[in-house]
Amino acid sequence: MAATRKKKNGSDNGNNRKYTSQQSLDSYIYSACDIMRRSNCAGALQYIPELTWILFLRILDEREQEEAENADAVGFNFTPSLEAPYRWRDWAAPYDDSLFNLDGEQRPQGWKRHQITEQSKEVEELKKFRDTGIDLSEPFKVWVDLIFIPYLKQLKNSKDATPKQKVISEVMSGIDRVRIDSQKNLLDILDKIHEISSKTVDDTHIFPLSQVFEGLLLRMGEKGNDGGQFFTPRIIIRAMVKVIRPLA
Repeated sequence: MAATRKKKNGSDNGNNRKYTSQQSLDSYIYSACDIMRRSNCAGALQYIPELTWILFLRILDEREQEEAENADAVGFNFTPSLEAPYRWRDWAAPYDDSLFNLDGEQRPQGWKRHQITEQSKEVEELKKFRDTGIDLSEPFKVWVDLIFIPYLKQLKNSKDATPKQKVISEVMSGIDRVRIDSQKNLLDILDKIHEISSKTVDDTHIFPLSQVFEGLLLRMGEKGNDGGQFFTPRIIIRAMVKVIRPLA
C-alpha cells in the first residue's frame, strides 16, 4: 500500500500562509538566513550550502508523497527513496498528531523529531553514544550529525541503489555535519523550511526551489557579500555533473 496522508485539521505546512509574490517569498527565506547567520553560518558561502540541502530534502519528501498518492490512486506500488525515520515528514517536520501517514504504523507527522527531543533516553540509536564522551545534551543535533547524515551519504553504496538515491548521496557528499550551532536554531530553521511547498508558493515557476534561489542570488550579488554574483552551491554543481556525466 502506498503511503498517503490523512489530515484532520490545519494545512500541510501547519498554517494558511501563502507566498504569492517573489518579494514575500524572499522576505521569508531571508528570515531563515538570519537564523543561520547567528548560528555559526555568518557568510553566504556557509549558509547557502546549508540551506540548499535542507530545502532539497523538504521538496524531495513533498514530491515523493505526491508520487505515492498518484501511484496508490491507480493501484500501483511506490517505493520511496528514503525509508522511515529518514523522510522529512518523520524527522524534520513539526510534530502534529492531526497529520499522519497511512503507511503501516500510522505515525503522526514529526514523530521521530518528537521522540528525539522529548524522549531522547528511549531512542535506540542514541544509546550507543552514552558512554563515548559525546555530549547528548542536544540529542536531536547529535542524531542528525551522527546518524541521519551518514545514512544519506551511504545510500549510493547499496547494490540496489536507485538513481534518485545516488543523487541524494551526491547532494550530501560534502556535508559532514550541520553547521548550525545549536539544536534550538536547527529546529527553528526546519520549522521555517517546512512552510516552503508547492501548496504555499505561487506556481508561476514549476519548482518552488527555483523561486527561492532566484531571490537568494540577487542578495548574494549585493556589494559586500561573499557569495559572488553567480555563486552556485558546490553540492549542486557536483550533483549536476554526476547526473549529466559530461565527456572529458
